[in-house]
Formats: sequence, structure tokens, C-alpha cells
Amino acid sequence: MKRRGVLFGGVAAAAAVAGAGVAWHRTRPSQAAAGAALWTMHFDRPGGGRLDMSALRGRPLLLNFWATWCPPCVSELPLLDRFHRDQASAGWRVAGLAVDNLAPVQEFLAKRPVSYPIGLAGASGIELARLLGNNTGALPFTAVFDRGGALVQHKLGVIEPPNLQQWVAEIG
Repeated sequence: MKRRGVLFGGVAAAAAVAGAGVAWHRTRPSQAAAGAALWTMHFDRPGGGRLDMSALRGRPLLLNFWATWCPPCVSELPLLDRFHRDQASAGWRVAGLAVDNLAPVQEFLAKRPVSYPIGLAGASGIELARLLGNNTGALPFTAVFDRGGALVQHKLGVIEPPNLQQWVAEIG
């Protein structure tokens, strides 16, 4: 009799957990919805002004989430900067969203500038990255959008040249 009670209790607990998971999955915004919402956002720029995401729509976009305190993020910035310069004539855009505060980003960029626009996403950048497919909230994280503004790729971790080559081949 005790075994049956334990068994039924276990089954009931498993059903409750499964139901909660399904409910959470249904109410969580989809990556497509998050990608669409991105184009309405804007971010302050560390040097002043605003980074309007709508201005980046219509061309392939590599959007990189990074922070000054993240060594892997810092290590990939020269590659992203080179990609930005090399692929601009092919229509590609690169933008960075710093998951950081204004002062550290300003100090960092004064020493190690990049040629692509940087926006200040702050801590809310982690949530945006999660909505775009970064389930862990770790950095660096990169999201790639096609000419129509649809999220087509994302990568957690340092970008390598083969990633960039693949995305250019797939998106053009």
C-alpha cells in the first residue's frame, strides 16, 4: 500500500512539473517575437547619441553581446571589428550591445576602439540575449539576422572565423 502511494505521489509530482514546464514554454516569448521586438529598441551610445536598431534593419546584422569584464568578449572584438570593415561593402552590419555600465565601456573603448556602433544595454541586455536564444545568460553571445530582420543564427561563446564564413555563405 505504501508503495502505491509513493508511486502515485511520484507520478503526480512529475505531472505537475511537466505541466508547469509546458505553461512556462507557452507563455515565454518566442525567439521570432523577440527578434521582431528588437527592431523597435534603441540604446544609448557610450560616446553620446543613440543606437536605433531600426536603422540597422534591411541588411544582414551581427549583433554581439559583450562586457568589458568578460575576457572572451574582449578577445573577439578585433575579429568582429575586422569583419565589420571587410563585409560592410557586402551589406553586412555589426553592432555591439555592452552588458555593462557607461564608465567602464567608455574607458575600454578609449583604449581599444572599434569601428562598429556600440549600444549600452546594461543588465537588461542579458534578458534580451536570453530571448534571442542565450538560455544560460553567459557572454559573449552573438545573434545574426537576415536582410528581412529575422533571427537566423545565434552562438554562445567566442566567434571564430569559420562562424563568420558560414554566416556570410548562408545569408549573403
